[in-house]
Amino acid sequence: MATERHYSPVDRLLLQADAAMRTLLPFSGQPYRPSPAIVQPDVQMNEADTRHVAGLMRINHTGEVCAQALYQGQALTAKLPKVRAAMEHAAEEEVDHLVWCEQRIRQLGSHTSVLNPLFYGMSFGIGAVAGLISDKVSLGFVAATEDQVCKHLNEHLQQLPVEDEKSRAILEQMRTDEELHAESALEAGGFRFPRPIKFGMSVLAKVMTKSTYRI
Repeated sequence: MATERHYSPVDRLLLQADAAMRTLLPFSGQPYRPSPAIVQPDVQMNEADTRHVAGLMRINHTGEVCAQALYQGQALTAKLPKVRAAMEHAAEEEVDHLVWCEQRIRQLGSHTSVLNPLFYGMSFGIGAVAGLISDKVSLGFVAATEDQVCKHLNEHLQQLPVEDEKSRAILEQMRTDEELHAESALEAGGFRFPRPIKFGMSVLAKVMTKSTYRI
């Protein structure tokens, strides 16, 4: 029977540094699944629509950068091995979203946000603190965060030009995955955050979306 591999604190820090580099450096991530956009037709959009879609996808890419950091921070401080493994597995699944968004941004002739390192550091710290408090809080934070992500994805899906099936396919698959992550976190014993905390999280999320839409 396979046993869990045990890492020293130094090993884990080096693994986190490697994960950070793979998250933040362009084209360094390798998706586990091909992008849903590859089977959708290429269409020519006008300049305004192209710029708007690129901004939306940049927001979603930064959201995935934050998700990577959150999960990695939680995995570093999680108390139960099974929770740590769940966080690491979730981070691996989020790599797909990260790469898909980056690919689409490049196809639209735009760039990822220069603020990504800042948001990565903030999210990693939040995840690590949540893991230190308790695994239940850590899992609850995952569920609450994924709920926020799904709300943004729904808003963005409504704003996409009808002809942009590539971006739509990516966001719809992301929404399906995020909903599953939220449900799994609660089923694993995650704490259901009260509305005031969720409201505070939504305010922080708006700061991220407003700032990364253009830069």
